[in-house]
Amino acid sequence: MEDLQGAAVRVTLERGRADEWALVLAATGIPHRLRRRPDGWPLIVAPLDARAALEALDGYDGEKQGESADTVAAAVVTPVGGATALGAGVALLLIGFFAVTGPRTEHSAWFARGSAATERIVAGEWWRTVTALTLHADVPHLLGNAVASVVLVGAVSRELGPGLGLWLLVLAGAGGNALTAVAHGARYDSVGASTAIFGAMGILATTRVAARGRGRRAAQKPWVVFAACLALLALLGTSPDADILAHLFGLLVGGVLGLATGFALPSAPRPAVQWVLALAALGTLVVSWLCALQWPSGLI
Repeated sequence: MEDLQGAAVRVTLERGRADEWALVLAATGIPHRLRRRPDGWPLIVAPLDARAALEALDGYDGEKQGESADTVAAAVVTPVGGATALGAGVALLLIGFFAVTGPRTEHSAWFARGSAATERIVAGEWWRTVTALTLHADVPHLLGNAVASVVLVGAVSRELGPGLGLWLLVLAGAGGNALTAVAHGARYDSVGASTAIFGAMGILATTRVAARGRGRRAAQKPWVVFAACLALLALLGTSPDADILAHLFGLLVGGVLGLATGFALPSAPRPAVQWVLALAALGTLVVSWLCALQWPSGLI
């Protein structure tokens, strides 16, 4: 559409939208003007500037669409109430499973088949790196991890979404147990969700570091998160029976996973992906226990 003194590159009935376009052209240094007409508010530029003006406006529209997509995807992240409920749900599952397995005893088949026995993990029984996360030696051990799960599993879910959060926690716990087995070498046996709990701390710390590195606003300053990690390490990880090495490896693996996720994903995955990852986390636990119960002989 041509105007007597220039080209109307865009027309809108909304004055606010026309002003928004005018700001875009002003920022790019393209002379322009707005005038009221029966068909609305046209944005008028010199004919020679029409192409550049359209490119600037199209680029601006593309940026706005990207921001809208990020906003929608960010809304997938679990709300505070839902994240707390998920953390409480994990804690209840740990307590319920403990009611089935009981504490660690000399003749417990659950612990014999599912603990993180280093020589067996190194020999190829990979599932022990996962099943050990669901076993606890006694009630104080269980309660400490259950309380930590409410807080930290919920925090990871709030940051990344429930599915991605649970999947990374399983990977961090299993990875920490695997590295511990390799590092110990000699005969060593451990159980507990603590490795995954410390993995959660590593995930929370490095996802916020990655968010700041990519120019995103983080919910907490990185040094605050690291300080919280050290405090929890002192609180949960330094008792006489604690497996300090497993805790440190869980923290390390969680940190690496959190950093990679923070830089690789601009926002939390969509609900469909969250469901797939949540099922993958649950499926990994189920398959690991099936392998444990069926190896080398029949079920318990």
